[in-house]
Amino acid sequence: MTDLSAEELVELDDLQAAYKATLEEWIAAIRTEEALVSVSPHSVAEVDQWEKAHFDEDAARNKVRAAKEAYENALRQKFFGF
Repeated sequence: MTDLSAEELVELDDLQAAYKATLEEWIAAIRTEEALVSVSPHSVAEVDQWEKAHFDEDAARNKVRAAKEAYENALRQKFFGF
């Protein structure tokens, strides 16, 4: 394992924290969608809210993927040089 400088550790910690934060946002979006889909019967307004929650969940998932990729890329660069 390569020794990392304090600056590199801070960078990795920041990327990891950003990844964790986006995961929490995604979890909240999933719970929001779940709560809306659990309501019965649906009104038109509730269906609209549910669809919006689905799109919000999808956007949150995409943010997680991007944050994960950034963190993984930084780890690969630091440990393997590519």
